[in-house]
Amino acid sequence: MRVLLVEDDEMIGPALREALGAQGWSVDWVKDGLLAQSALADGDYACVLLDLGLPKVDGVEVLRKARAGGDRTPVLVLTARDGLDDRVAGLDLGADDYLLKPYEMRELLARMRAVIRRRDGAAHSVIGTQGVQLDLTTREVVVQGERSQLSAREFSLLHALLERPGAILSREQLENRIYGWGEEVSSNAVDVLIHGMRRKLGAETIRNVRGLGWRVSANASGAASPGAVQ
Repeated sequence: MRVLLVEDDEMIGPALREALGAQGWSVDWVKDGLLAQSALADGDYACVLLDLGLPKVDGVEVLRKARAGGDRTPVLVLTARDGLDDRVAGLDLGADDYLLKPYEMRELLARMRAVIRRRDGAAHSVIGTQGVQLDLTTREVVVQGERSQLSAREFSLLHALLERPGAILSREQLENRIYGWGEEVSSNAVDVLIHGMRRKLGAETIRNVRGLGWRVSANASGAASPGAVQ
């Protein structure tokens, strides 16, 4: 999944981007508040990791404007500001969680999963339907009771589809969820990825809606309307 990292520290930024990349995240890194606002306006992110002490526009202002404009992307504030007033201000403006520097990577990943679960309305670390479920902790998919391990991009794609089972996502929407800035994306990359997943999980798991995109059926059986999909 894609995450927006807003961090002006030239040592922390690359290290965190590399660590998250090793865990299967596509990371877009910006170094100031203005770029963060632009990225949020154009991107489709699973969550935002936001530092507060930013040049040009402060992180608190980035958060305030995002929430005022209706952006509900989960925001995890990462900052060295340990004052109670700063924490309360950030949470009151709409931050989903707050993590003080320095932090352990395991805790950061756990908190990221937690804020994403809350956005998805899931009390537990599993989303999906009765027939197709995605375990956000183990990064496994469960299809009719059978568990399978997913690659990072397979996980990102299926997560996007299972956020709203039954909803159709276009090629562009899926590319935006799977790939980060600067990554070369071939014209058939999504098709190849879905073809491999259907071979692994079953042809009925992900259905193509002609001319529109792909979806996972919202009903338990995964059955599709006759003639509508393939």
